Amino acid sequence: MNLDRPVAPDPYALLPGVPTFELRSTDVRQGIQMDQAFIHAGGNRSPQLSWSGAPAGTKGFVVTCFDPDAPTPSGFWHWVLVDLPAAVTSLSTDAGREDGTGLPSGAIHCRNDYGTLGYGGPAPPKGDRPHRYYFVVHALGVARLGVDQRTTPAAVSFTMLEHTLARALLTPTYRS
Repeated sequence: MNLDRPVAPDPYALLPGVPTFELRSTDVRQGIQMDQAFIHAGGNRSPQLSWSGAPAGTKGFVVTCFDPDAPTPSGFWHWVLVDLPAAVTSLSTDAGREDGTGLPSGAIHCRNDYGTLGYGGPAPPKGDRPHRYYFVVHALGVARLGVDQRTTPAAVSFTMLEHTLARALLTPTYRS
Protein backbone atom coordinates (compact mmCIF):
# COMPACT_ATOMS: atom_id res chain seq x y z
CA MET A 1 0.00 0.00 0.00
CA ASN A 2 1.08 3.55 -0.64
CA LEU A 3 1.18 4.97 2.88
CA ASP A 4 2.59 8.22 1.49
CA ARG A 5 -0.73 9.22 -0.04
CA PRO A 6 -2.31 12.18 1.74
CA VAL A 7 -4.94 11.63 4.43
CA ALA A 8 -8.38 12.46 3.07
CA PRO A 9 -10.07 15.45 4.69
CA ASP A 10 -13.10 15.09 6.93
CA PRO A 11 -15.76 14.61 4.22
CA TYR A 12 -18.41 16.44 6.25
CA ALA A 13 -16.20 19.52 6.66
CA LEU A 14 -16.53 19.95 2.89
CA LEU A 15 -20.34 20.30 3.08
CA PRO A 16 -22.36 23.33 4.12
CA GLY A 17 -22.27 23.66 7.90
CA VAL A 18 -25.25 22.48 9.94
CA PRO A 19 -25.78 22.12 13.69
CA THR A 20 -24.71 18.94 15.45
CA PHE A 21 -26.38 16.65 17.94
CA GLU A 22 -25.18 13.69 20.01
CA LEU A 23 -24.43 10.20 18.66
CA ARG A 24 -23.37 7.39 21.01
CA SER A 25 -22.67 3.68 20.74
CA THR A 26 -22.16 0.82 23.16
CA ASP A 27 -20.18 -1.00 20.45
CA VAL A 28 -17.77 1.51 18.87
CA ARG A 29 -15.85 4.52 20.22
CA GLN A 30 -14.57 7.75 18.73
CA GLY A 31 -11.04 7.25 17.35
CA ILE A 32 -10.76 3.67 18.70
CA GLN A 33 -10.16 0.48 16.67
CA MET A 34 -13.39 -1.42 15.94
CA ASP A 35 -13.86 -4.95 17.26
CA GLN A 36 -13.88 -7.94 14.87
CA ALA A 37 -17.63 -8.32 15.40
CA PHE A 38 -18.17 -5.27 13.15
CA ILE A 39 -15.56 -6.05 10.47
CA HIS A 40 -16.50 -7.44 7.05
CA ALA A 41 -14.41 -10.61 7.44
CA GLY A 42 -15.43 -10.90 11.11
CA GLY A 43 -18.99 -10.78 12.39
CA ASN A 44 -20.03 -8.09 9.87
CA ARG A 45 -22.58 -6.73 12.33
CA SER A 46 -23.62 -3.09 12.38
CA PRO A 47 -22.89 -1.41 15.73
CA GLN A 48 -25.51 -0.20 18.16
CA LEU A 49 -26.19 3.52 17.70
CA SER A 50 -28.32 5.95 19.70
CA TRP A 51 -28.77 9.68 19.31
CA SER A 52 -30.34 12.64 21.03
CA GLY A 53 -30.72 16.38 20.58
CA ALA A 54 -31.94 16.43 16.98
CA PRO A 55 -33.42 19.83 16.18
CA ALA A 56 -37.09 20.75 16.26
CA GLY A 57 -38.62 20.13 12.87
CA THR A 58 -36.81 16.82 12.34
CA LYS A 59 -39.16 14.57 10.35
CA GLY A 60 -36.82 11.68 9.61
CA PHE A 61 -33.26 10.38 9.71
CA VAL A 62 -30.68 8.84 7.39
CA VAL A 63 -27.83 6.74 8.82
CA THR A 64 -24.63 6.26 6.84
CA CYS A 65 -21.17 4.77 7.29
CA PHE A 66 -18.42 6.11 5.02
CA ASP A 67 -14.66 5.43 4.77
CA PRO A 68 -12.87 8.43 3.20
CA ASP A 69 -9.52 6.60 3.54
CA ALA A 70 -10.32 3.81 1.07
CA PRO A 71 -7.77 3.79 -1.77
CA THR A 72 -10.27 5.13 -4.30
CA PRO A 73 -11.02 8.70 -5.39
CA SER A 74 -14.55 8.42 -3.99
CA GLY A 75 -13.98 6.67 -0.65
CA PHE A 76 -16.19 3.69 0.23
CA TRP A 77 -19.80 3.60 1.46
CA HIS A 78 -20.40 0.81 3.99
CA TRP A 79 -23.98 1.57 4.98
CA VAL A 80 -26.86 3.72 3.74
CA LEU A 81 -30.11 3.51 5.72
CA VAL A 82 -32.90 5.92 4.77
CA ASP A 83 -36.42 6.88 5.83
CA LEU A 84 -35.99 6.29 9.56
CA PRO A 85 -38.99 7.87 11.33
CA ALA A 86 -38.29 10.89 13.54
CA ALA A 87 -39.49 8.94 16.61
CA VAL A 88 -36.61 6.45 16.19
CA THR A 89 -33.54 7.44 18.22
CA SER A 90 -31.58 4.20 18.31
CA LEU A 91 -30.63 1.12 16.33
CA SER A 92 -29.68 -2.14 18.00
CA THR A 93 -26.51 -4.08 17.26
CA ASP A 94 -26.92 -5.90 13.91
CA ALA A 95 -29.88 -3.73 12.81
CA GLY A 96 -28.10 -3.43 9.46
CA ARG A 97 -28.80 -7.01 8.36
CA GLU A 98 -29.23 -7.28 4.60
CA ASP A 99 -32.71 -8.78 4.92
CA GLY A 100 -33.92 -5.63 6.71
CA THR A 101 -35.43 -7.54 9.64
CA GLY A 102 -33.63 -5.30 12.15
CA LEU A 103 -35.10 -2.08 10.80
CA PRO A 104 -38.00 0.02 12.06
CA SER A 105 -41.12 0.00 9.87
CA GLY A 106 -40.70 2.12 6.74
CA ALA A 107 -36.90 2.32 6.82
CA ILE A 108 -34.91 0.83 3.92
CA HIS A 109 -31.31 0.08 3.04
CA CYS A 110 -29.82 1.45 -0.16
CA ARG A 111 -27.05 -0.46 -1.90
CA ASN A 112 -23.59 0.02 -0.35
CA ASP A 113 -20.29 -0.03 -2.26
CA TYR A 114 -20.02 -3.81 -1.78
CA GLY A 115 -23.09 -3.95 -4.02
CA THR A 116 -25.28 -5.36 -1.25
CA LEU A 117 -28.06 -3.99 0.90
CA GLY A 118 -27.44 -3.38 4.58
CA TYR A 119 -24.26 -2.90 6.52
CA GLY A 120 -20.94 -4.08 5.13
CA GLY A 121 -18.14 -3.78 7.66
CA PRO A 122 -14.61 -2.43 7.25
CA ALA A 123 -12.14 -4.30 5.05
CA PRO A 124 -9.17 -1.98 4.45
CA PRO A 125 -6.21 -3.32 2.48
CA LYS A 126 -3.79 -5.30 4.63
CA GLY A 127 -0.95 -3.11 5.85
CA ASP A 128 -2.70 0.17 5.08
CA ARG A 129 -2.83 2.88 7.72
CA PRO A 130 -5.87 3.00 10.03
CA HIS A 131 -9.05 3.96 8.20
CA ARG A 132 -11.74 6.22 9.68
CA TYR A 133 -15.35 5.05 9.56
CA TYR A 134 -17.79 7.95 9.73
CA PHE A 135 -21.04 6.73 11.26
CA VAL A 136 -23.38 9.66 10.71
CA VAL A 137 -27.00 10.27 11.62
CA HIS A 138 -28.49 12.98 9.43
CA ALA A 139 -31.59 14.76 10.81
CA LEU A 140 -33.86 15.69 7.90
CA GLY A 141 -36.74 18.10 7.44
CA VAL A 142 -38.61 15.46 5.40
CA ALA A 143 -40.02 12.11 6.49
CA ARG A 144 -39.25 10.31 3.21
CA LEU A 145 -36.26 11.02 1.02
CA GLY A 146 -37.87 9.74 -2.19
CA VAL A 147 -35.15 7.21 -3.01
CA ASP A 148 -35.25 3.41 -3.25
CA GLN A 149 -32.91 0.48 -2.66
CA ARG A 150 -31.24 0.94 -6.05
CA THR A 151 -30.24 4.54 -5.34
CA THR A 152 -26.48 4.96 -5.10
CA PRO A 153 -24.88 6.33 -1.94
CA ALA A 154 -23.72 9.43 -3.82
CA ALA A 155 -27.25 10.11 -5.06
CA VAL A 156 -28.65 9.63 -1.53
CA SER A 157 -26.07 12.11 -0.20
CA PHE A 158 -26.92 14.65 -2.88
CA THR A 159 -30.67 14.23 -2.37
CA MET A 160 -30.52 14.68 1.39
CA LEU A 161 -28.20 17.69 1.28
CA GLU A 162 -31.01 20.24 0.87
CA HIS A 163 -33.09 18.53 3.59
CA THR A 164 -30.35 18.18 6.25
CA LEU A 165 -31.11 20.09 9.44
CA ALA A 166 -28.26 18.68 11.56
CA ARG A 167 -25.68 15.88 11.70
CA ALA A 168 -24.28 13.66 14.44
CA LEU A 169 -20.94 11.90 13.84
CA LEU A 170 -19.04 9.06 15.48
CA THR A 171 -15.76 7.98 13.89
CA PRO A 172 -14.09 4.77 15.05
CA THR A 173 -11.12 3.36 13.16
CA TYR A 174 -9.94 0.02 11.82
CA ARG A 175 -6.62 -1.31 10.53
CA SER A 176 -6.05 -4.85 9.24
